[in-house]
Amino acid sequence: MIFLGFIKNFMKKSHRPITKVKNPEPKVDSPNWVIWAAWADRITFEYIKKKTGKTESDVIKIMRKNLKPSSFKLWRKRAKKQSIKHRKKFETLRKEIRRKIRKSDYI
Repeated sequence: MIFLGFIKNFMKKSHRPITKVKNPEPKVDSPNWVIWAAWADRITFEYIKKKTGKTESDVIKIMRKNLKPSSFKLWRKRAKKQSIKHRKKFETLRKEIRRKIRKSDYI
């Protein structure tokens, strides 16, 4: 009984372990940030260029150099398929969807 009271008093909010994110965001200065941002679904190549100055082809070269061949193929397939990685593709897709919705409302 005394032991349980000790644990209860010991585990105050300040003593509880901090929950960490599985893949926390690295610092922008590190080369790992480019890899992290390239894997992130919602970060566009334009944003990566704005933050680091690296173009899409530079990012592809970095990914090819640092990833295993199978991981690179997976990433490349994923980046090509997702329209959100390219801002212009994403915007045109959204415009097309809105246009189709407007047409179907009147038919």
